[in-house]
Amino acid sequence: MHTPELKAAISGGASGLGLAVARRIVAEGGQVALLDVQDELGRKAAAELGARASFSHCDVSNEAEVNAALAAAHAAMGGLNLAVNCAGVVGAGRLLGRDGPMAGAFFSKVVSINLVGTLHLDKAAAQLMQGNTPNAEGERGLLIHTSSVAAYEGQIGQIAYSATKAAVIGMVLPMARELARAGIRVMAIAPGIFETPMVAGMSPELQASLGAQVPFPSRLGRPAEYAELVMAIVRNPMLNGETIRLDGAIRMQPK
Repeated sequence: MHTPELKAAISGGASGLGLAVARRIVAEGGQVALLDVQDELGRKAAAELGARASFSHCDVSNEAEVNAALAAAHAAMGGLNLAVNCAGVVGAGRLLGRDGPMAGAFFSKVVSINLVGTLHLDKAAAQLMQGNTPNAEGERGLLIHTSSVAAYEGQIGQIAYSATKAAVIGMVLPMARELARAGIRVMAIAPGIFETPMVAGMSPELQASLGAQVPFPSRLGRPAEYAELVMAIVRNPMLNGETIRLDGAIRMQPK
């Protein structure tokens, strides 16, 4: 996207992959609006990033909160041309657990955050982007979903998580086809095992074990590498309607 300045809304922007994307965009002279439920971390991150960043409390499963946060972001940045969906929960649980079958409410909660939350951000962002002045390629904006290799090789206990991560891939092509008339691209990234706050809570031994499962490079992915791919997608207008695995060639085992 050959725009003079990126103006990005990033859900889950207070930490992990989302914060890495925000840092990269600000470093390249863009503006970011961090959307997250982690208020303290979000305010701290925005302060760290400086005047080109803002933070809004936003539960992506709440449609009204997403709409309000996007409106605030649009006003603060004087526009919006990139939305990156990084908010999500793991939602580990077996279909038939020790305490009985999985509760429908548990599954629904994971869906409401990971899947419906992605839809909420996409539609609110696209509505604003369609009013942008197009660049030389006719492009007005870009939506990026964060999926996971679990969409393809879900492990035992990842039924809810895998279902939602496959679903955000499933939305990419029909959304890209629909929004083509507005010059808005839609892409997804499916990361492997990355150094995120969730992984950071694991023991050093477990982290090393996970990294050793990656064929090459045999280590955990770095959030900055996710951000690097976001920027590559931004800059290549032919990338549209597709999912890119970012995983060091790992293929997850059953457990």
